[in-house]
Amino acid sequence: MARQKGIIPLQGAIGDVNFFKSKDGFMAGRKGGVSGDRIATEAKFQRTRENNAEFGRAATYGKLIRNAFQALLLNAKDSRSTARLGGEMRKVIKADLVNERGMRNIIDGEAELLQDFDFNVNGQLASNFKAQFTASISRVTGVLEVSIPSFIPKNQLIAPGGTTHYTIHCGGSAINFEQNEFETQINSSAQLPFDNAATAAMVLTNQVTANSPYPLFLVLGIEYFQQVNGVMYPLKGGSFNSLKLVKILGY
Repeated sequence: MARQKGIIPLQGAIGDVNFFKSKDGFMAGRKGGVSGDRIATEAKFQRTRENNAEFGRAATYGKLIRNAFQALLLNAKDSRSTARLGGEMRKVIKADLVNERGMRNIIDGEAELLQDFDFNVNGQLASNFKAQFTASISRVTGVLEVSIPSFIPKNQLIAPGGTTHYTIHCGGSAINFEQNEFETQINSSAQLPFDNAATAAMVLTNQVTANSPYPLFLVLGIEYFQQVNGVMYPLKGGSFNSLKLVKILGY
């Protein structure tokens, strides 16, 4: 694959070369390649079939996590979060030491490898939120929660310019990757003023089914607002909002 250079970018096909626009700019690449039937049947493409199976499985798993937290992700993701999560999920699958190549999965892998994943690289939680917090998950009770001691917003939040208020979001989910199902609860603070007054300590608690046999995921995030004439507006289209997987309890 080659990047196009020139005053007038091309799109379409000339001979056996395709010209197209991608997230990485205007690109060019040759047509053709091995047919799908050959890849699906010939022995020499066994490794390709294995890689394709696990790549697809990683994409499916990643989509399920995104769906589980879709309400929060609407305003806290970057343009490549889907691809980045898929890449991390492939690491989880490769950690499966039980199944053969092509059959590896998250059930026998290490879901905990996804911990500390930021859905928005432009608003990473560790860069924006300097206050202390404790994330905990109890499989027995089904409680996933974050405890945040009192803090001073203007000292411990690195908020974008124009911020007048913020909300802290917390979400917990039990995800059944085999049946493509999830149980999610989201709990958020009020829209709090971005000022020099110490906040009250807060505990954001999410409840899922007790003793769930599925992996449990806990996210924490921050959303920024600007108040104008009594109306709260999302700041900069949410481009600096944070959402992070702060705790995971696998199988």
